[in-house]
Amino acid sequence: MKFFVDTADIDDIKDLAATGLLDGVTTNPSLVKKAGKDFIPLIKEICDVVSGPVSAEVAATDYETMRKEAEVLRKIADHVAVKVPLTPDGLKVCKELSDDGTMVNVTLCFSPSQAILAAKAGAAFVSPFVGRLDDISSDGLSLISDIVRIYENYDYFDTEVLVASVRNPLHIVESAKMGAHVMTAPPSVIAQLYKHPLTTSGLAAFVEDWKKTGQSIL
Repeated sequence: MKFFVDTADIDDIKDLAATGLLDGVTTNPSLVKKAGKDFIPLIKEICDVVSGPVSAEVAATDYETMRKEAEVLRKIADHVAVKVPLTPDGLKVCKELSDDGTMVNVTLCFSPSQAILAAKAGAAFVSPFVGRLDDISSDGLSLISDIVRIYENYDYFDTEVLVASVRNPLHIVESAKMGAHVMTAPPSVIAQLYKHPLTTSGLAAFVEDWKKTGQSIL
């Protein structure tokens, strides 16, 4: 499973990139607002740090304006994935861009039928939102299972399932079991993957026992 981080905070991105575990970045208008930086220079800065796909979302909702915005975004770097909404106009833009060799991330997917449309439009990624479905008492992980199963039925579907709206490590682990290709999560959720009480207590015991030996490796 590929690991993307869902943030526009350049410091967090640099920290995660330094681990060697980061495969890409996803951003959206809300994250850009939170970062408080100018959008285009920010995406350029992220692309300088991360060599994998960097999702940059269009702001418009109509075809003509989305198409113009997409032209600006895809010129930032070759590894920019233009992010478009799962709407008729968004999928039209997706088809044109993907046919021209540009990565497209189709976002705001909430049903298997929508995921089929994204794959038909040639999306590099489709982003089903697990957490937001859970918020309305629906089963977000079952959506991941359905999409993975559908895509596996067709060799000509190259779209990768990018699990989004990840709220906890369980979302990541269960999605990985299902065969999802990518997950994107906030830095705080990724940090939780390291944690286990037995790791903490075991390390503390090793450190204490080493002190009692009176030795030093250096």
